[in-house]
Amino acid sequence: MARFVIWLSDWSSWTRIGGRQVVYCLDKIGRDESEGVCCILIRPHPAIWRLVHGMAVIYLVALTFLLFQKRDDARQFMKYLHRDLGVELPERSYGADCRIYVPENPTCRFKNVYETLFDEFVPAHIFGWWGKAIMIRNQPLLWVLSIGFELMELTFRHMLPNFNECWWDSIILDILICNWFGIWAGMHTVRYFDGRTYEWVGISRQPNIIGKVKRTLGQFTPAQWDKDEWHPLLGPWRFIQVLYLCIAFLTVELNTFFLKFCLWIPPRNPLVAYRLVLWWLIAIPTIREYNSYLQDRYSLSSQTHARACMRVQIR
Repeated sequence: MARFVIWLSDWSSWTRIGGRQVVYCLDKIGRDESEGVCCILIRPHPAIWRLVHGMAVIYLVALTFLLFQKRDDARQFMKYLHRDLGVELPERSYGADCRIYVPENPTCRFKNVYETLFDEFVPAHIFGWWGKAIMIRNQPLLWVLSIGFELMELTFRHMLPNFNECWWDSIILDILICNWFGIWAGMHTVRYFDGRTYEWVGISRQPNIIGKVKRTLGQFTPAQWDKDEWHPLLGPWRFIQVLYLCIAFLTVELNTFFLKFCLWIPPRNPLVAYRLVLWWLIAIPTIREYNSYLQDRYSLSSQTHARACMRVQIR
């Protein structure tokens, strides 16, 4: 804490500019959200989603502040969030040796495949696409995003070393195995909730303890399950609206890797997981609001989470 105070006392001009931008950002958000935060999600409680909106605003303010810092200052600032940060990371490339069979290795002749299968990105792919399937609930759109991100990796592999992957890693392991399994599990979860009958009775009216426990746990499940109908081929304007959703999704995913690269954050650092969980929580009400807007069930002016998400994405 003392080091942080010393750092604040030695503000550079860019730091002061960043501080002024933070004040402007808070003032702008305060005027936009003066009518209060409303959300179409009511489970487990509307206050939870107000808290998520507040966390999105805090994240937006932090990004605004870092945006006006010098690169080295921003990297050293990350030390105050985690003591292991602020150290340059070694370059890591998955495409240095793309051989499936390595005959000169006596211990494991499938060393490259083995190391890739037990990499931290394998469970990240599976759980990530499971979460995306629950949010989007449309299998063709999910496959567009899956293939689109692999194309993004090919596009930016000259800038990010860990995007340099082998062909079998990108096509077979990522798309056909990890992404497919995550999408398959997510769509089965969607079908489970879609086929349920939702009849809610208050906890006090449950006949026994088991019923009360089930009803309490049921508070953390949806009150009802709406089908998200995207219909990208409905017309030119709908195609552009769905295309914007795809671009926004791919931009958020790409920003994860660029932030790690620019701020020297290793993949296994807990800040990476915290940020992904925060984005998942932000995206849940955002996508619900956006889809309801496309289906003319929700006005554009009431999309508080969607506006906050768009601001964070632009930063």
